[in-house]
Amino acid sequence: MTVRSDATTASASTTIPSNVTADVSRLYQEGMIAGVLAAAAVAVWFFIVDLLHGRPLYTPTVLGTALFRHGAGLTGPEPLGISLEMVLMFTWVHGLLVAAVGVLAARLLGVVGRHPNLGFGILLLFVVFQAGFTVVVLLVAQPVLQAITWPAILVANLLAAATMGLYLWRRHPHLSVSP
Repeated sequence: MTVRSDATTASASTTIPSNVTADVSRLYQEGMIAGVLAAAAVAVWFFIVDLLHGRPLYTPTVLGTALFRHGAGLTGPEPLGISLEMVLMFTWVHGLLVAAVGVLAARLLGVVGRHPNLGFGILLLFVVFQAGFTVVVLLVAQPVLQAITWPAILVANLLAAATMGLYLWRRHPHLSVSP
């Protein structure tokens, strides 16, 4: 068997420079880390809130029940019992979703790094996303809001946004945004 030394698998026009793929990989990694940190901040926040009310792990149980059991048991007269299964399932899904939001945020920061004039629009998109999420929770999740107060949810979202933003800002200290 002979090996051809002049053979290539891709033409020069379709080859992606290694520095571009490294930048994209770095953005994905930063986004995942930012998302996991934000999800952890929310988990710690609700653990503290639940601990102060004498019901550790109550919030992820309620949210897991709302998500995986369509709210069965949330509207009953007796309080919902803690379910480690619901806590673990909800924590896993929440971590994945917030990590995905972190990746999206990091990718958008990559766009702003190349086009600073888009920065204000992306910041405005973030504010609208946060406001929309809050309104959807207030309108759709009535059984959840009976078990968990909306100010606690609002503080959790702001804490997650601040955690993610702080991490990404520290990773991109020279990022400039032009209006």
